[in-house]
Amino acid sequence: MKTYDTIIIGAGHNGLVAAAYLAKKGKKVLVLERRDMVGGQVVTESFGENFKVDSLHAGGTLRPDIIKHLNLASHGLVVDTVRKPFISLQADSKHLVFDADPAKAAESIKRFSEKDAANWIPFLDFMNKVSRFVHSANAAIMPRLPKGFNASEGMALAKLGINVRMLGGKNMMRIIRGIPMTADEFVDEWFESDIVKAAVASLGLHGFTLGAFGAGTGYTLMHNWANRGGMSHVSVQGGIGKISEALAGAVRLLGGEIRTNAEVKKVVIKDMRASGVVLSNGEEISSGNVISAADPKHTFLSLVGAMELPPEFVWNVQSIKMRGSVAKVHLLTDGKHGIPDGTVVVAPSIKYLEKAYDAAKYHQISEKPYLEVTTSGNVVSIHFQFAAYKLKSGDWKTEGAKVEKIAMDTLAEYFPDLKPSIVNRKVLTPLDLETTYGLTEGDLNHGQLMLDQFMFMRPIPGWSNHRTPIDNLYLCGSGVHGGGGVSGASGRNVVKVLK
Repeated sequence: MKTYDTIIIGAGHNGLVAAAYLAKKGKKVLVLERRDMVGGQVVTESFGENFKVDSLHAGGTLRPDIIKHLNLASHGLVVDTVRKPFISLQADSKHLVFDADPAKAAESIKRFSEKDAANWIPFLDFMNKVSRFVHSANAAIMPRLPKGFNASEGMALAKLGINVRMLGGKNMMRIIRGIPMTADEFVDEWFESDIVKAAVASLGLHGFTLGAFGAGTGYTLMHNWANRGGMSHVSVQGGIGKISEALAGAVRLLGGEIRTNAEVKKVVIKDMRASGVVLSNGEEISSGNVISAADPKHTFLSLVGAMELPPEFVWNVQSIKMRGSVAKVHLLTDGKHGIPDGTVVVAPSIKYLEKAYDAAKYHQISEKPYLEVTTSGNVVSIHFQFAAYKLKSGDWKTEGAKVEKIAMDTLAEYFPDLKPSIVNRKVLTPLDLETTYGLTEGDLNHGQLMLDQFMFMRPIPGWSNHRTPIDNLYLCGSGVHGGGGVSGASGRNVVKVLK
């Protein structure tokens, strides 16, 4: 039986980042992926002739240091340096355009508020400091509070504290205050126009089942801003799947092995120690360490099993809030859809965003959803919120058509040429996100990034440093600290704690 130093479950971007770093250290690494392609949720797929789409993420990029360390440019990864605008649609067609050029953005904002236009550049300066804080925090290994604290983790926290203090006393306090704030409160400190506030606040909702009046959306706004490097999505030449392809190329070049169509059925455990995995076809593979890039619930409750874990730990895992509420609608058009290039949102007011979220609270599909739309050639991709994973009535085998209709009807109010231009379509429901992409309850972040599930409480209190109650079993997916979005931070960090 072949033995490896490390087996990684899941070839998502975090799993591949971890594999590349370990292979670079000379470790014998095997990545196992249940699908027939690498990438997890960071994939570009074809759903028909000339119908190639970025399935779940419209854009994003890994941390620059990861790209540099793994020399991903040599594997074909090219990130566009020219940022496209972020456009908030308005009923009168005089849309609010946040151009990458701050002066041009301020001019567009001025139509809604001269005061807000004057505050735009100072706000950008503040958000740059916010991004430095978020990236610094995500690079730190969180200690296992309230127990298990060690000196190395203490040093990481001390370094984080120094980095925050170096932002200046005023900025430090503003960032710390902003973490528990609602997105509404966060933007209210900078802007007076409800239209401007709603556009910026929408970043705090993207991918999360929270409303603009939800505590902690100040932090999710900062988190998404930092990952994007601003308001609009970062584009990757050839589609976001090029990130995963480049990482897979790096893993293989460095001596790592990747197997697709290889679903892990369980982690082999003896005396509270992981020693390998068993595949769905019955094959057993041994290893010194096992790293799971899957979400914590699936890892512990399905791959490990409750019988192998302490009862209190199992209860905490069962209590992790997933609550996915994202659907995707991809449209192949003849190119005459009329939608401008960039990141286009339907977020006309703060109250509109909150009412859209109400549907998720009551296990429904929003009739007036928050939408984020991007285009790539003839393809229009729509990020739809909110569509509850657990529906009060009906099921996702039939309700996908309703999401599609609502999305198209909503956009048709702004772009009447859209519907006649449609040639083909593909809807991905929250259930599809679970069954096809392995996202429990359709949660893009492997667990909501809420105040009780972030930093040293992610995935659960006491287990925030990638380790688990099972020796030699580690986590590296979006469900641990540093995860959420497309940065690769949690995949990089797990390597620091391996025995």
